[in-house]
Amino acid sequence: MSLERTAGQPVAAGGTCTLGGELTVNRMGFGAMQITGPGIWGPPADEDGAVAVLRKAVSLGVDLIDTADSYGPTISEELIHRALHPYDNVVIATKAGLTRTGPDKWHALGDPVYLKQQCELSLRRLGVEAIELFQLHRIDARLPLADQLGALVELQQAGKIRHIGLSEVTVSQLQQAQAITSIVSVQNRYNLLDRTSEPVLDYCEGEGIGFIPWFPIATGALADAEGPLRAIADSTGHTPAQLALAWLLARSKAMLPIPGTKSLEHVQENCDAALINLAPQVLDQLSGLSAVDQDRHSAGSR
Repeated sequence: MSLERTAGQPVAAGGTCTLGGELTVNRMGFGAMQITGPGIWGPPADEDGAVAVLRKAVSLGVDLIDTADSYGPTISEELIHRALHPYDNVVIATKAGLTRTGPDKWHALGDPVYLKQQCELSLRRLGVEAIELFQLHRIDARLPLADQLGALVELQQAGKIRHIGLSEVTVSQLQQAQAITSIVSVQNRYNLLDRTSEPVLDYCEGEGIGFIPWFPIATGALADAEGPLRAIADSTGHTPAQLALAWLLARSKAMLPIPGTKSLEHVQENCDAALINLAPQVLDQLSGLSAVDQDRHSAGSR
């Protein structure tokens, strides 16, 4: 279906990122994990609402929707098909490599036969002949990385996926993967509080690899009524979530946040973060925040 785009499209203000030298998308995507049920298991209570959120994100300029076969499982991909197919100028990125045994239960499974099967099923659910970005959701430590990526390379050679990405990897693992095939994106947890993947981000920036931070809006006690992030937000006139996203966009040109939500209000709020130009002093304040600040504030509030 063809979706009407909102005039101005705030997401476009955040600039673009080109993956693999040819796949150019706006630098604010949408993560479609939260549109499923509790524990990322089963359908949401309001399926029509989830469809409306997806369409709203696209209307605001989002042109990368990130999902996975394990979200639901299958539910996220099915809702994306219902809401957006045939994806007019929208890239659907999906993942395989985690299997589910219940709510909030995740298990790495990198068997090549399984990965190929899951790709075939994602192609059916999404209603496409090829997946633009197919990511290995986790490296399965029980199996050689070459076998796991080899399955994705075979899918790529067959024309079923176009680009390959990784999720939750170290610099060393990324380098090992690069020796096997071209990697265009890495999806690691990264936000104001959790900067463990800073070396991976820096490496991706140097290599021209897109960095997709999952859980990008993690503010914790920083955003409490008397928290340091709340104080900064009050001074700038933005929300803590908007500042968390604006900080990510300012942190690196390789950055491609994918905030997710079930709320139409929050999808608008998140997309509007792309319009924010952080003053140097505010950027320094945000960069100076850390989990230490959260622990200090939490301790003081008990």
